[in-house]
Amino acid sequence: MLNIYQNFTQAVTLQNALIKDGRHLLPSDLSIIKNAAIVFDDNNILWVGESSKIPSQYSNSPTQNFSGKIILPEIIDCHTHLVFGGDRANEYTMRLNGASYEEIANAGGGIVNTMKQTRLMSRQKLFEMACTRVNTLASYGVGTIEIKSGYGLNFEKEYELSMIIHELKQKFKGKLQIINTFMAAHAIPKEFSCSSEYISNVVLPLLSKLAPEKILDAVDIFHEKNYFSTEDVLALFKLAQQLNIPCKMHVDEFYDNKGAVLAVQSNAISCDHLLMTGDDGVAALARSSTVACLLPGTGFFLGKPQAPARKFLDAGVRVAIGSDYNPGSCHCDNVLLIASLAAPQYKMNQAELFAAITLNAAHALGIKNQGALVPGLRPRFSIFNTTQLDNLTYHWGKNFFECH
Repeated sequence: MLNIYQNFTQAVTLQNALIKDGRHLLPSDLSIIKNAAIVFDDNNILWVGESSKIPSQYSNSPTQNFSGKIILPEIIDCHTHLVFGGDRANEYTMRLNGASYEEIANAGGGIVNTMKQTRLMSRQKLFEMACTRVNTLASYGVGTIEIKSGYGLNFEKEYELSMIIHELKQKFKGKLQIINTFMAAHAIPKEFSCSSEYISNVVLPLLSKLAPEKILDAVDIFHEKNYFSTEDVLALFKLAQQLNIPCKMHVDEFYDNKGAVLAVQSNAISCDHLLMTGDDGVAALARSSTVACLLPGTGFFLGKPQAPARKFLDAGVRVAIGSDYNPGSCHCDNVLLIASLAAPQYKMNQAELFAAITLNAAHALGIKNQGALVPGLRPRFSIFNTTQLDNLTYHWGKNFFECH
């Protein structure tokens, strides 16, 4: 069905940002059109421009008036862990009182704590809680959400979590786009003596079982000291590539483990966290198509220094921002709020900021046909009840989303 949405105060098209591959962006690369209209059908954007210049061939098409509102490419949260049981509020207090992430983990907290609470919760209850969380994210204007498994940490529960994410994808189809990322390699449960034993006995066999069901969109792994080694990454990625499943990585969060370099060498679609990435990792990403997904909420939540965002941006790295919504290291589900808070710390201009949660976030998920309002791309957009883009980041935490 053909539709015309017209009289937007602003259409933030990101046309120039798309042309520039999301790199070296200037404020003007937002490519804002005033008093704008968009013509689209179920599959494609057909035309974008000033409302007074809508082509005559569309004159008999149904129109809707959006005066006083703005339209953007769809907001994307390209990194969440929102299927989990329980909470870790006490760990946040421990951290405020001086305990480190590693100390909390050694005391039985961290990912393993959530694993225990998740294993005790029924599949139906986990699904219902995840539905509530997805609806909350959608209420902020987020239209695409990546959800990772990784809190079951055994064959049966990780299978269940991947199936729950698939069920979420089916439930919200038409309203939201959900990306199902397999991350059984999130931590090493204590019943295994080392990471390679867990990879061999759980992660690889489970990936082989899930792959024929065609429900997975990506594979992820936590490459970090005391978590998963380079050898573990290579073993997982070898199988994933044989199964034609794109790969992603958590890297360089606590130490510079050369994870960004490994991600580029492995043709990962993104590598995430990057708080400690060195100059060699920045240079490798700048030469590659791998997206650097920064997670500023994690730095805020853990009280750690932020990733060297300006280094990435100035080098020409394609930079995305995700919420990293999870129970332990960033219990905040609002990626627009997180990005707004981070932009001054990152020294990001407005185009870099919004590309990070639209265009570049799409590419961090391997999605190449959305992220800008230009003809030929999919008609995935977010509409906000405000007259200018500036208000979205100026009013921290205020929700301007317009349901449509």
